[in-house]
Amino acid sequence: MKYGWTLIFLSSFLSILIFGKQAFSQEEILPQPQHAVALHGSPKYNADFEHLEYVNPEAPKGGILKQHVIGSFDSLNPFIIKGSTAAGLNYMRSGLIYESLMQNSWDEPFSLYGIIAESIEIPKDRSWVAFNLRNEAKWADGKPITADAVVWTFKTLTSKGKPFFKAYWHDVVEVIAESDKRVKFTFRSQGNAELPLIIAEMVVLPKHYWTQNEHKFDETSLEAPLGSGPYEISLVDAGRSIEYTRRNDWWGKDLPFFKGFYNFDKLQYDYYRDTNVALEALFASEYDVKMENTAKLWVSAYNAKPVRDGRIIKAEIDNQRPAGMQGFIYNTRRALFQDKRVREALAYAFDFEWSNKQFAYGTYTRTNSYFENSELASNDLPSIEELILLEPFKGKIPDEVFTKTYKAPVTDGSGNARQNLHKAKKLLDEANFILGEDGVRVKNGVRLEFEILDANPQFERWVLPFIKNLERIGVKANFRVVDTAQYQNRINDFDFDMTIGGFGQSNSPGNEQQDFWGSDKADIHGSRNYIGIKDPVIDDFINKIIHAKNRNDLITKTRAMDRILLWNHYVIPMWHYPKWRIAYWNHIKHPETMSGISPLILYTWWKKEGQ
Repeated sequence: MKYGWTLIFLSSFLSILIFGKQAFSQEEILPQPQHAVALHGSPKYNADFEHLEYVNPEAPKGGILKQHVIGSFDSLNPFIIKGSTAAGLNYMRSGLIYESLMQNSWDEPFSLYGIIAESIEIPKDRSWVAFNLRNEAKWADGKPITADAVVWTFKTLTSKGKPFFKAYWHDVVEVIAESDKRVKFTFRSQGNAELPLIIAEMVVLPKHYWTQNEHKFDETSLEAPLGSGPYEISLVDAGRSIEYTRRNDWWGKDLPFFKGFYNFDKLQYDYYRDTNVALEALFASEYDVKMENTAKLWVSAYNAKPVRDGRIIKAEIDNQRPAGMQGFIYNTRRALFQDKRVREALAYAFDFEWSNKQFAYGTYTRTNSYFENSELASNDLPSIEELILLEPFKGKIPDEVFTKTYKAPVTDGSGNARQNLHKAKKLLDEANFILGEDGVRVKNGVRLEFEILDANPQFERWVLPFIKNLERIGVKANFRVVDTAQYQNRINDFDFDMTIGGFGQSNSPGNEQQDFWGSDKADIHGSRNYIGIKDPVIDDFINKIIHAKNRNDLITKTRAMDRILLWNHYVIPMWHYPKWRIAYWNHIKHPETMSGISPLILYTWWKKEGQ
């Protein structure tokens, strides 16, 4: 019996070890629900946080915030390619009338907190993601938000929405509603660290509204749609103004994430055709706040009495937001721009230093990276870690990537760019564009002549000196300004030679880079691969960035791709300004601590009580 008890004891002990190990392994394999998720590392705010740091949790509610917009609108559907969408509507993230599964905080590189989704579950291999929806999450008509609506939203956006959605969520192979309040997305491959998060950012749309009321999702409409967010559209004057009214019955008003948010009772946007008229309207108190993007106006035009006597506050606020790249964008689908030497040559005709002094009082900084004003920007020569990534592509990428630090052409600012124009002529000669009898260069019977297309006449003073310098090197160009709708249609169809535009970036680049530079997006109308890039090396680096293992790995891979883009001369870089210029009437207040990524005027500012 002595040995019998010993055997029983050993058997029990081994069972505990075996089954305990199995239980531990299952617990380790099965992900646990989380209130938040970070791309790399841990979220800043714990599950019991009371409010975000860049708000005033005691901000008073009430009043109306009036803003202005230049242009017009003909649609309240931001999710489709058709139409010009009214201000206040955004297809990329939750906003005024819609909410998303989760929402990013504006004081972290990339962390998301549960909104419609109470929690998120992600396995270690990142092969799928699941969301558990809040019971209290409801549409404005009182009906609950369900997993079925999430599934419908995903399928509708990827089949009828902007091409962006299909590209952004390309690696999702299945989405199913596992219950009324749980939805799961399964991915094509493992290790895409960003994909669960960009799925989490998805705005959820009301299936019952779009399918039971005979609304056509893929058509423009000025009918106020049903939403789930803090505001509803209360007034629409087509092309002229739109008004939003805060919902008293909004289900999300007590979430800690929104403490100190959405303080205005009403938000109103008035549309203007002319920027000068719009500025005078600010001084006349027709609206409350203006973000100024024109340096010349900021320096010379804000001398009205309300500014001088302090009723309008004129503020410059530092920010840490990546500036991205703004520039003259080549459409490399055009035969004229397929030779890199031609693209490089034309850059020497843009005299930024002279124009900056003449038109911006020298306040702008030249942009030398697609990720400017961030740690993601390439600088100096490639690091050892970057070289390890770049070496296998030697001969397939520009040699300068390995030996030089990119810097856009520089002049002395005197207006005499003779030296730069000489370099431009030499490059065009090497590209076999020979000067014709009429002074325009020709190659194989094709003239070096093109159109610069834009919708903003404000750029004319910058463009005309550029065109004059182009003429001096045997290049004929003209600047054409069209209305907003025509411009958008032509850009969507890639029906342009050169345009002025930008590629906005975040602190955590990832899957959206496919839409910017991916080969498979170059021929999809409506994509953001405006340049028409089809380069397997860049495709490879996009994939490397998407699968970055940690923050340092992401920075290294992004800097390496930045160098390849820069030395291919796909754009002529323009400028950036690392501050927000904001003019606002003194009855409008903002938090003492602000996000360095966005001023969040609509979301965290408020109106002084009694005003």
